[in-house]
Amino acid sequence: MSDIPLSEHPFRVKPGQSVDLSQWPTTDEDLFPVSKPNGQDLFKQMSLQIDELQTQFYAEGKRRLLVVFQAMDTGGKDGTIRSVFEKMDPQGVRSAAFKKPSSLELAHDYLWRIHQEVPQNGEVVIFNRSHYEDILAVRVRELCPESVWRKRFDHIANFEQMLADEGTTIVKIFLHISRDEQKERLQSRLDEPEKHWKFNPADLEDRALWPKFMAAYEDVFSKTSTESAPWYIIPADRKWYRNLIVGDIIIKTMAGLGMSYPEIDFDPAAIKIED
Repeated sequence: MSDIPLSEHPFRVKPGQSVDLSQWPTTDEDLFPVSKPNGQDLFKQMSLQIDELQTQFYAEGKRRLLVVFQAMDTGGKDGTIRSVFEKMDPQGVRSAAFKKPSSLELAHDYLWRIHQEVPQNGEVVIFNRSHYEDILAVRVRELCPESVWRKRFDHIANFEQMLADEGTTIVKIFLHISRDEQKERLQSRLDEPEKHWKFNPADLEDRALWPKFMAAYEDVFSKTSTESAPWYIIPADRKWYRNLIVGDIIIKTMAGLGMSYPEIDFDPAAIKIED
């Protein structure tokens, strides 16, 4: 792990901080000054730590962890989730993906489908996209008027504070890639037959709206990064380095919960297992 505490993390958005994404790096060398091979070895050690922490988290069964991922298309949400949470016990972790709302979901308020997926005691839940799409997508694509989506900053901040007050630890991660890196990743999906299934022509429509998405994200980070639910803007052009940063945040978050294994009401030394 790095020596920097989460409260001073260089990629953490402070409450009320004005965010200009052009000033946030998409690559970094300072937090983990290591080569790629050494970084990959370090990440293997991190994965073992994450496994140990989640075992204790699940055994204790008292806490809840919600990890929110947002990114532009090709930003690496799926790959990050697979890599960072791979060692966790499937009994205590699950992922929820939020795509286009169904007719049933549209018949309710926009947070209805979100609230159903938040973690229970002892559970880690990962949001692959999230309630923030109901600000970002609807704003950029003009799916509803500003008078509607602008109120959602307060709705979401209050919703997350309620979750935190009720015992949920919240970590929000934006995987920040450059426009050039996105172009390369989209092109690889066209060039490599085994990746054709990943390509969606609609992604090019969103790419054309890149400046509007950046402005929308900047507002989200400035208005909804709080002490209880902070945003981290992760340089994500290099996948192996991205995994190191996210893994480090998850380790420090879980290690800081003060967990303990549940007390037992028997003496293990006094029990004999017969042949």
